[in-house]
Parts: sequence; structure tokens; C-alpha cells
Amino acid sequence: MRLFACCLLSLVSVSVWADEPISLGRSRELFVDDFLLQSLNGDIGLMLHQPKPKEVILVTDKPWEGNTCAYYTFFQDGEKFRVYYRGSHADEKTQKSQHPEVTCYAESTDGIHWTKPGLGLFDWEGSKANNIVWRGVGTHNFTPFKDPNPNAPAKSRYKALASGSGVGNGLYAFQSPDGIHWELVQEKPVITKGAFDSQNLAFWDPNTGLYTDYHRTFTNGVRAIMTCTSEDFVNWTDPVLLTYPEGTPNEHLYTNAIRIYPRAPHIRIGFPTRYQPKNSQVEPIFMSSRDGLHFNRWNDPVIPIDAPEERDGNRSNYMANGLLQLPGSRDEWSVYATESYYDGPDSRVRRFTYRLDGFTSLHAGKEGGEFISKPFVFEGDQLILNYRAAAAGEVLVELQLADGTPVDPFTLDECHRLTGDDIAQVVSWKQGDGLIRYAGKPVRLRIKMRNADIYSLNFRLLE
Repeated sequence: MRLFACCLLSLVSVSVWADEPISLGRSRELFVDDFLLQSLNGDIGLMLHQPKPKEVILVTDKPWEGNTCAYYTFFQDGEKFRVYYRGSHADEKTQKSQHPEVTCYAESTDGIHWTKPGLGLFDWEGSKANNIVWRGVGTHNFTPFKDPNPNAPAKSRYKALASGSGVGNGLYAFQSPDGIHWELVQEKPVITKGAFDSQNLAFWDPNTGLYTDYHRTFTNGVRAIMTCTSEDFVNWTDPVLLTYPEGTPNEHLYTNAIRIYPRAPHIRIGFPTRYQPKNSQVEPIFMSSRDGLHFNRWNDPVIPIDAPEERDGNRSNYMANGLLQLPGSRDEWSVYATESYYDGPDSRVRRFTYRLDGFTSLHAGKEGGEFISKPFVFEGDQLILNYRAAAAGEVLVELQLADGTPVDPFTLDECHRLTGDDIAQVVSWKQGDGLIRYAGKPVRLRIKMRNADIYSLNFRLLE
């Protein structure tokens, strides 16, 4: 069963047409914002989706771990999946730390069953038989990534950011040749503007050729997110605050979990964890951006506190930093979120799954509705939809010229009804093929739908 939340955006018919057509090319476009939307009429709008809860994949039950383990980072590395996280434990009553913080490591071949290898690197009470991958500065929120930059030297194929002790001590840069043996890049922090007692992250952006950071700060006492960039991971630009549309609530955002979306690299998505100071509860929400600075934020949680299990306590519902496509599950994404914090001897991490591109959708209810796109220019000769039509649902598609004239034979009347569920459905018409005749020309789409969702669309060359 899919779970829905109220949409952030609600459009009515719009009469103002774009001055210049969008250059769509063959890029995949998700319905995370109003980028493609010219008008919506009827029972139709953008909708937020929640991932499906799956199994618990990690329990922090080692003596050097505990009930306040946090700030998990998941990523794929070849045929292996890796996760890094803080090992820490607090007294249930006083919430005082009971042992020094460490950085722990686990690995998996399927993203579901995880092992904690004996790394033999750091001593814990007289033994190095543990999965501690780092001790020293930065263990509170050590957040690594594998660097795809082709110019990165072998000794820094893996990189990380982590803060020193205290709120404003700065972010330190780390490097590693293998993701296991780490060292500081330099003795001084590389980013000093902000407040860093959260999960702060970075990644290399092949679109810009720059490293991008997202980290914590405060604005008038409210937790917020800043970003900056670097060519070398050491010298960073002056951080600036993320911005949001007018009317977005001014809320505490504890973590950010921002990344480039792999299936649409021109879009960044994030799962910031919203913090509620009155009861110290946290819940992940969803946001997206097309420039890495201006984000559209959805108000409803993607993992509510009543999801399984024990998420309503103090800081007991963080979204991890990671988005994995597991073997044998090519039609879905796996995300991970924590449950239970401060209570009991340990905490847990649970897996959740999203449909590919299924964070949000263009959704039409039982009364049906119609979507008209802004004018755009495409490449290719096939239109592909990632869609789902529920019982008695359908999707019909029409190609129009930029002025709204239907293009024969690619009309609604000639379109083969789309029913069922497919992540890559070719749209076809009874008498028409060869959309390539209109490639490079300004066109629009008109889509009529009922009891259906469209998650993404793209054009491609005939297979």
C-alpha cells in the first residue's frame, strides 16, 4: 500500500507561456517541482510519497557502539556496500555519554545483511578485534564518500568531512586510499564558518567539476543548512545559506542528506531531518533543487514518527545519508533510517524502499485531470513514462506544437491507453511513430490521466 502526503505545490490553469522553450534533450525529468508544469486542471496535482518500511539491517550492540549511534553514511563501492557511523552510548536517565565516541564500519554484498569486520586498527579495552575505523578528531560525525573525480590521486580516492569538538570548531578534511585507512589532509579545519555538530557532507559534482559541501549552521537560533564549493577539497568558497520558496516554514533542519540524483544528475535531492525542540522529536522530510542552492521543500514527513518502530522518542528518527540500488532490485531505491535513541542498550537502522523516481509524482484522482507542459525541445524518437495506473486508471498523451496545436497523429484520440504499472513505458499512438520529426522543435505535452501517477518522463532514441 502506498502512503501519500499533501502536496506542497498546487497549480491552477496558467495563461502565461514561457518565453523560451526548455532544453530537455534526453534528460529524465522528475515531478519534484513545477519545472515542466504550465497548467493543471481538474483532480490533479503534485504529490509526496513515503517509502515502504522493510527489515532492520543493523543493530548497534557492540561495547564500543550503543544507544546513541548516529550519522550513518551508506554508499556502493563496486560489488560491496559500505556504511560508516558513530559509535556512542549514553545513560538512559541522564543522557550523559558513557564512553568515548568512535567511528564504526560495516559492509554488505546485498545492502540487507551487514557484517562488522574485525579491522584490527584501533584498541578498545585492550583489543583491536573490532570494527572501529577511526579514532581521534572527527568521530562525532565522520562522513565519507568515494571520490569519482578522475584526477583524484590514489591516496585520496576516498574523502571525508568531520567536525572537531564543540559546535563551531570547524570541518576537517580526511583522505584514504581504500576507505579503511584514514588520515587528516591537514591539521587545521578546512571550513570554519558554521556550526558543525550534525552530519555534514560533501561530494564531487561531475557537472561542475567541483566538490560541494552541505553543513549545519544557525540563523537566529534555528538550525539551518549552508553550502560551499572547492576545487581541491581544501580551499573552500565562503558558505552561503540554502534558500526556499516564500512561505516555507522556518524550521530546524538537523541533517541534510543531500546528493545528486543518479537517474537525473541535474537534480539534487535531500532528506533533511526536521527537529522539533519542544519534544526533541525528529522526522525526515524531502526537498529538491536544480542549482544546489534554491530548494523546494515538502512539509509532510517521508518517514513519520508512527512508522515502525520506536521513532517517537528523543532524536529517534534520522534519515541516513545514502541512496542504494540493491542487487535484484533494479526498480527501487533503498534508503535507511534510525529507530530508538537513548533507550535501551542499543539502537537500530531500518531499510525503506522507494520506487525508482518515486519520491513525488504528478497524481490524478478518480475524477481525473489534465496536465499541459511548458514548451520544450527534446532529442530522440520515443517518449518514456515511469507511471502507475490504479484500478480503472489510465494515462493518455498528446504532442502539441508550442502554440497548443495538436500534432497529428500524436493526439489524445490516437494514443494507446496506458494502464498498469511500468518504470519505462514507451508511449505509442495508433497511426504514429517517429517522434524524431519533431526533435529540436519547440513542442508541448498534454496528458490526461485518472487514478494514476507519473513519476518521471524522458525521451530516448529508438531501441
